[in-house]
Order: sequence, then structure tokens, then C-alpha cells
Amino acid sequence: MEQNGTKDFLSGRDQRLGLMIWYRLSRVYSQSLRDTHQHLKQWSLSAAQFDILAQVGAHGRLTQQQLADKLFVTKGNITQLLSKLEELDLVKREQEWKTKYVSLSAKGQALFNEVVPLQEYYQASQYNALNQEEKKQLLMLLKKIQN
Repeated sequence: MEQNGTKDFLSGRDQRLGLMIWYRLSRVYSQSLRDTHQHLKQWSLSAAQFDILAQVGAHGRLTQQQLADKLFVTKGNITQLLSKLEELDLVKREQEWKTKYVSLSAKGQALFNEVVPLQEYYQASQYNALNQEEKKQLLMLLKKIQN
């Protein structure tokens, strides 16, 4: 591990513990994704389609670039997803000069109103094994790692 241009060697115990944390986080994340995909199947949505539906629904109208930024992908990466959602009459795209805007159709808004609260509840419930203080502590520790 490099820190400030110098090598910072971890002790064997610290390295092993760090690896165990990484493996556990990876497994929790993978399991969460699998469970999310399974949960969203009842609406015939993929996790990526849900993300678009949730972001556009929460903001009303976004440019394709704003949407890409919120999803941490390139504008090109969401084009295919948007085309599929447009075919399903869930989103509509409008071109204003050089800018493409995305908004929900009436059908998309109805689906957003149905699925987003249930999906948010489902995601939050995955942490029911933790009490309120443990949830706050986990969130704080994850933020610390991210920074």
C-alpha cells in the first residue's frame, strides 16, 4: 500500500484482517445485488433499469448527461437502457437543441410510485439484524473508508 509516495507495509495480522473485511464486503454486496435482482423481477425490471426509473422519477426531468453522472456511468452506457425503457413506454426523451432530456411517461410515473417505496423498504430491511446505533456506526465506518 502506498501512502504519500512511501510504502506503508501492514503487519501480517492487519493485512489478513483487511482482506477478511474486503472479502466480507464483497460477499455482502454480491448477495445484495442478487437479492435485488430477484426482488425487482416481479416488475420485470433489472437493477440498472430501476436505477434510471428512481433517478428520473426523483428529479422529474434530467439531461442524459445528468443521469449518467448520477449513475456514475458514461452517457453512452445508458443509451441502450433508455431505449429499452422507452420501448416499454416508461420514459420519454426529448431533444432541445443539442441536449437530450429524459422524463418519466405516465406509465413510468405509476411504476415509480409503486416500485420505489417497496424497493427502498426492501433494501433498508436487509439491515434489520443491526440496531439503530449499529446502523449509524456502520454508516460512519463506511464513510471513513470511502474518504
